[in-house]
Amino acid sequence: MENNKALILSGGGARAAYQVGVLSAMGKMLPKNTPLPFSILCGTSAGALNATMLATHASNFSKAASTLAFVWRHLTPDQIYTVGRWPVASSLTKTLISLFHKHSHGSSIALMDNTPLKELLNNHLDFSRVNTAIENQQLTALAITAMSYSTGESTTFFQGKADLKEWQANRRKGIKDNIEIEHLLASSAIPMIFPAHKIHQHYYGDGAIRQKSAIYPALQCGANKLFIIGVSGNRSPKPWSTPEDNIKHSAPSVTQILGQLLNSAFIDNLEDDIHQLEIMNRLIKDLPEEKQAQHQYLPTETLIISPSEELNEIAHRHIRTLPKNVRVLLKAAGGSTSEKISSAASYLLFTPEYCRALIELGHKDAMWEKDRILDFFND
Repeated sequence: MENNKALILSGGGARAAYQVGVLSAMGKMLPKNTPLPFSILCGTSAGALNATMLATHASNFSKAASTLAFVWRHLTPDQIYTVGRWPVASSLTKTLISLFHKHSHGSSIALMDNTPLKELLNNHLDFSRVNTAIENQQLTALAITAMSYSTGESTTFFQGKADLKEWQANRRKGIKDNIEIEHLLASSAIPMIFPAHKIHQHYYGDGAIRQKSAIYPALQCGANKLFIIGVSGNRSPKPWSTPEDNIKHSAPSVTQILGQLLNSAFIDNLEDDIHQLEIMNRLIKDLPEEKQAQHQYLPTETLIISPSEELNEIAHRHIRTLPKNVRVLLKAAGGSTSEKISSAASYLLFTPEYCRALIELGHKDAMWEKDRILDFFND
């Protein structure tokens, strides 16, 4: 069976800088000038931007990783969204007005304008290279997931080999399409924070919101080994063991609610995916050989790299690097202290200080897992 390794990059706004650190370390582990070691790239939200960058540099993985690291290390919020006083105030006013009036079909409601991101992507991505990588057999598929506001379906747009088929089942579909900048802007458009983007006849938003399974698109594209870079702190010491008497009880603010909703969309589904896949693989191993052959499409090997420290805590340490107007906006939504806004802020902290801290953490964590990573690529 052909060995189709898939790289799955989940969403998470600025948290995706952690993925860059892991990829940077991998670029140093593998031999110099090694082509892309994954035949399938799947990205959601900010992970879609990283996946596409890798696809456009498929001939040289270490160069792709170093280019990603350079871009993320020098990111500033004004390269991602408009942070001036009046644009934020105008967006907030429009959003409040939309609660009481029928919304015009000509624009998309959001608190922030991410037009600067479009310019950033245009400066660093040559989408024609995706097709070149496919023609040179360096890439089987690039899959970008977004959510349709029209149908509520989790929609994966994929560009790949001619024999790949579209799919549709259980509120998720796969559409064969040439990946362009609008796909990336749509996939990374966090609802209410960034505006929805139109692709063909429908408007789409952040792909993590209705994505029941982050690994499903990879399986549909033929993956049989999964390398997943998460953005949750599932390897860090858990606060769940804290005695309830030590937990401060207060009514949740809008900012706290937003942070938990984002965590649920970007983090929880991926972890459930991996847990269920591991259970299925264990059950299949107990089946007779003739029955096992019926399940060869399931990946038999998965490797997940995730933060060894809580990203919310890192965000808390760098909260002052957020533009003042964004901090004011988050605190106005009920986050009276930096602790209360750190979860939501961790998705918007596109600052050099925060992104570099996450890149360094990702690099360190990957180096800890060096033996497992090299084993994954040893066929």
